[in-house]
Amino acid sequence: MAKNPEILRQIRFLKVRGREEKAPIWRALARHLGKPKRVRAVVNVGEIDRFTERGDTVVVLGKVLGLGFISHPVTVSALQFSSTARVKITEAKGKCIGIEELVELNPKGSGVKIMR
Repeated sequence: MAKNPEILRQIRFLKVRGREEKAPIWRALARHLGKPKRVRAVVNVGEIDRFTERGDTVVVLGKVLGLGFISHPVTVSALQFSSTARVKITEAKGKCIGIEELVELNPKGSGVKIMR
């Protein structure tokens, strides 16, 4: 179970918004964030490039690292970004945003891909 106060706050936020918006994706993210840290994802930008298309929105349930390259703009939401990953995503005209910001931009969670 998560003990980090920031993660606990995000879990509560996702549960509430999932109920309010009737969006099961946010409740699923909350359940996953409640799991131990060792099961959180570590995803490289090369993997994001491989599994997405131009304009996609992706949630990474963990940290995004800068290994590889990204050739098209995508919106990536994650708990953490390495500085290299942030640079590579923005150079490809993509966006790096937090999970709460993604929920505000897309309350229903439509079209969001989850990478774990």
